[in-house]
Amino acid sequence: MDFGVVMFPTDYAIRPDQLARALEERGFESVWFPEHTHIPASRRSPWPGGANLPKEYWSAYDPFVALTAAAMATSRLRLGTGICLVVERDPIITAKEVATLDRLSGGRFLFGIGGGWNAEEMENHGTEFKKRWRVLRERVLAMKEIWTKEEAEFHGEFVRFDKIWSHPKPAQKPHPPIIMGGDGPTTFDRVIEFADGWMPIARPKQNPAEKIPALRQRAEKAGRDPKSVAVTIFFAKPDRATVDALRAAGVDRAIFGVPSESRDTVLPLLDSYAPLLR
Repeated sequence: MDFGVVMFPTDYAIRPDQLARALEERGFESVWFPEHTHIPASRRSPWPGGANLPKEYWSAYDPFVALTAAAMATSRLRLGTGICLVVERDPIITAKEVATLDRLSGGRFLFGIGGGWNAEEMENHGTEFKKRWRVLRERVLAMKEIWTKEEAEFHGEFVRFDKIWSHPKPAQKPHPPIIMGGDGPTTFDRVIEFADGWMPIARPKQNPAEKIPALRQRAEKAGRDPKSVAVTIFFAKPDRATVDALRAAGVDRAIFGVPSESRDTVLPLLDSYAPLLR
C-alpha cells in the first residue's frame, strides 16, 4: 500500500515545493492538492465538514500551478489533484494543463476528480448543480479524446467541438490515472465507465473500504480487471490499526491530511506519520 498527504496549499502555509520535498525525503508516494476557485460569500451551500468553513477553502492556490512547483522540487513523488473540480473547468484547457503537468513531471500526475458540493460556486462557472454529474462525465470523456487522438472531436449535450489538434499528449499512456472521488449511490457507475480508481473520504462511523468487494464485482461484471480499479482512501486516520485494516481490506493508497500551516507545524506531523509507511 502506498501513502500520500493532502493539504490545501495557501500563501500562509508551507510552500508546495517545500512540502513535496519533505514528503519525498520521508518516503511518501504522493502529494495531493484540492481545488476551489473561490467561495461565494452567500455561504448558502452547507459544508459537509461542519458549520464553519475553514478559510483555506477560499485561499488555496491553483492546484496545477502548485503541483508544478512540487514537481520541479522532486523526482519521484507522484502529484495528485484531490480533487479537481472538473465541473468548473473548460475541458480543452484542462486537458492541456493535465498533459503539460504530466509531461513536465515525467509522468507522475494523478488526476483526482469530483463533482463538488458548493452549488453557488459551480453556478458561477456556468454549471447547474443538478446537472453536475452529466457535465463531469462529458468533460472527462472529451478530455480522454483529446489525450488519445491526434484529431479529437466531441459532440455531446454540454461539450461540443469539431476536430482539433492539441499537444502535448500526456507522458502516461493512454493518459494519467483518473481517480473518481465521492461515495454516493451512483459513484461506482462513473468509476466503472470512465475512471481508473475510486477515492472516497474516510468519515467517522463510515468505512468505505467495506465497499471494495462490491466495486471489484462491478468491475468484473463490466469486463474490467478488478485489480485495475485502484482504491485510495482520503483523510485516512494516521494510526497503525487503521493502516493495517486498510491494507487487509485491499486498499491501494492511504492519504493522510495535514493542516494548511507553516513548516513548524507540518514537518513534525510528517515525521509522526512516516513510521506508518514501514
